[in-house]
Amino acid sequence: MSIANIMSSATSGLMAAQTGLRTVSDNIANVNTTGYVRKVVQQAPLVSAGMGVGVDITGISRAADAFLQRAALNARASSASAGAQADAFDRAQALFGDPSSGSSFFSRLDEVYAAFSAAGGDAASTIQRGAAIDSVTDFLTEAKRISTSLKSLATEADARIGGAVDRANELLSQIDALNADISRAQVEGRDATGSENIQGQLIDELSGLMDVSVNTRSNGGSVIRASDGTVLAGNGGAATLSYVRADGASGEIAVTLPDAAGQTSLRARLTSGEIRGLLDLRDRELPALGDQLSEFVTRAVDELNRAHNSSSSVPAPASLTGHDTGLDIGTAISGFTGATTVGVVGADGILQRQVAIDFDAWTMSVDGGAATAFTTASFLTNLNTALGVFGAASFANGALSLSASGGAGVAIADDATNPSLKAGKGFSHFFGLNDLVSSGGYPFYETGMTAASAHGFTTGDTISLRVADGDGVRVKDVTVAVPAGGAMQDLLDALNNNTTGVGLYGAFSLDADGAMLFTANAKGASLSVLNDDTERGAGGPSISELFGVGLAQRGTRSERFEIRADIAANPLKLALANFDLSQALAGKPVLAVGDGRGAVRLAQAGETMTGFDASGGLAASTMTVSRYASELAGSIARKADAAASRQTIAEAVASEADTRRSSAEGVNLDQELISMTTYQQAFNAAARLVQASKDMYDVLLMMVR
Repeated sequence: MSIANIMSSATSGLMAAQTGLRTVSDNIANVNTTGYVRKVVQQAPLVSAGMGVGVDITGISRAADAFLQRAALNARASSASAGAQADAFDRAQALFGDPSSGSSFFSRLDEVYAAFSAAGGDAASTIQRGAAIDSVTDFLTEAKRISTSLKSLATEADARIGGAVDRANELLSQIDALNADISRAQVEGRDATGSENIQGQLIDELSGLMDVSVNTRSNGGSVIRASDGTVLAGNGGAATLSYVRADGASGEIAVTLPDAAGQTSLRARLTSGEIRGLLDLRDRELPALGDQLSEFVTRAVDELNRAHNSSSSVPAPASLTGHDTGLDIGTAISGFTGATTVGVVGADGILQRQVAIDFDAWTMSVDGGAATAFTTASFLTNLNTALGVFGAASFANGALSLSASGGAGVAIADDATNPSLKAGKGFSHFFGLNDLVSSGGYPFYETGMTAASAHGFTTGDTISLRVADGDGVRVKDVTVAVPAGGAMQDLLDALNNNTTGVGLYGAFSLDADGAMLFTANAKGASLSVLNDDTERGAGGPSISELFGVGLAQRGTRSERFEIRADIAANPLKLALANFDLSQALAGKPVLAVGDGRGAVRLAQAGETMTGFDASGGLAASTMTVSRYASELAGSIARKADAAASRQTIAEAVASEADTRRSSAEGVNLDQELISMTTYQQAFNAAARLVQASKDMYDVLLMMVR
């Protein structure tokens, strides 16, 4: 070997050692840098004409572990999803308060019953009456606050989804752009680890937003894929994500691929990550809580109204006006069974006119006289005839009104042995003639309609529905037109049509109380309303309003309840007395001051068995309002606890994955000091070889002289 070859080998050794020392020093300097992956010098023998002529630096690479990276990315995505949900459930649970404390939302209903119990002991006291009204108002106000707060949480989640999608687009674009820098550096033989570290940090951040997988490109850089393999960046450009909002329906994450025209849904491909967690919150979890709350409040209100409609104020009110049933008089009055009595009561409590209505025989009798037949079409005419000069009945805008004349009042009482009944409610209760709590919408969906009833909606009007699977992913959007056929069965058939309706995914039906139900074919499938232009009659409710189709409609009922305005203004109009028809036979007052039997009914409203619809994961059931309150409180607590447990587990897994990844990819000072010593010795050896070569040159030059 010539002296030149020796010098060349020594020089390459010096350069290799210097490169190694620079790499080690860079590693040591970044020992505490987040996301930094230690660099490793790749060396190979330098060969020329089959002979070793030194050492070659083939490249500087990162000590990255693809398996540990994949595990860490998946764990980070799961942790982000669980964290978003746990935080929201914790805040949602806080809205209801601690069920074991006296200040929780559920304790307010107990206070309502206690206040009416106290009023029953002193029915003449305006103080006790005012306290009862205040307790109901507090309960309804608190329900509205919680409902609006849950909607605010959903709105916040919606805004965070939009921000996360925008950030994901930025990350995908930056990751894709760095691929060019990395490839260029590797082709030119330069150190590309700086760009690779930056890209790795961006990928880590992206994995917190959405679950992704990473593949290394042959020419350097990374390819980012969704969970199903869809390329999002690194192969021909970066995809663009967009969040398509839909009020009352599940939101969509659409993706536009760089090499494809149009958008496709990405939501089904998101299995974890912050975006998926927020989507589930916005579209499923928070609306489900709102639905549970609304079902609870609605049934609690309905039972209070049932008790109030069974009673009367003293003196009886001059008029009773019901709520808007959304029905015409013929449909509203049909289907009743049993018997009820409409009475006109003087200011002294003496019964002036008694109209007994027998819905089994479809007859009316006045003051115990001969029965006269009536039909659904002639009901108002016959009732007005029966009331005569003592009162009047009318029906407008879906509401029945009864009034008395001559300073008298109106009271209603069902037969004690055969009470009137339709859709589980008595005559006064069904029409809401003496409701304690009123609503600005249609909170009660038991219409009493049957398949043969006239649906009443305008032919050609349309309702647009979205079918989503159990994960909230859109399956199909359909627009259904109100058919020419006028029966409810015709409307159900149109909704259930396999082509233009939702028949392939489930079926609409009417239950025994006339409530419309949707039963999905697939477990977890859901239905939401995109748009509803239907109208029952002139200015009447839409299909979704009348029947409560979709969580958006059902979940806001608790925000619309309030104490009836005239009762709130005058506590003496609170119906705490019993309309006792048995006293009329003896010529005694049928209403008495100080009678608190109606207050007792109100105090016991929480212990009346009532039917609850399936809502937010709670199955349809029959139980008392008080028992349902306990079930609801437990359900909320279980969801919050489960979310917290998932977060704890996911964070523990993510922490372990990061620890293992860091131990493999991070900087170890002991290891780096060993490497530094090794490179120092190699540098010294190469330097001595250079010195030896110089000495040999000097000797040869001296010999030539």
